[in-house]
Amino acid sequence: MFGTLMLLAGPTLGFRLLGLLGVGRFASWRTSAAHGLAVMLVATATAHFAPRGMGMMPGHDDMAAMVPPFVPFPRVMVYLTGVLELAGAVGLVRTATRTAAGTGLAVLFVLMFPANVYAAVEDIPFDGDPATPLWFRIPEQLVFIAVALWAATARDTDRPWPGVIRRGTDDTAVARR
Repeated sequence: MFGTLMLLAGPTLGFRLLGLLGVGRFASWRTSAAHGLAVMLVATATAHFAPRGMGMMPGHDDMAAMVPPFVPFPRVMVYLTGVLELAGAVGLVRTATRTAAGTGLAVLFVLMFPANVYAAVEDIPFDGDPATPLWFRIPEQLVFIAVALWAATARDTDRPWPGVIRRGTDDTAVARR
């Protein structure tokens, strides 16, 4: 149940640790979270194309089963959302496209939310495991939307935490602003 959240939190913390160790790209939590979300999306998008039983993520058939009946061509929609997740992940990593990618992903997460509700209400299992309950799915989806929107507002002037300002680097100039 917490697997997808860990796919976001673990890489985010790892990237932030790299920032604390001096990797300038990850000098802010916002940028680290954008990259963490990208890692999570690569993992979840891969599941859109994988057969059932390939790893800890549900496969294509499981995801097609969670598409509500009012959505046409459920199998095609699963492939399409997988492609959009991969494109969003690439967009989050590039500073120039991060705003568009974060905004687009937030919209995608909102559009995919009915599938999560349908899967929880109809108790659709994933790879033999019970469906994730709705009480968990709603806050989880809100977290993904919030991180995507936060990443979309990334600016070059994101300030690192005071403890990571290093004298003689560009961080001191950013901190003075």
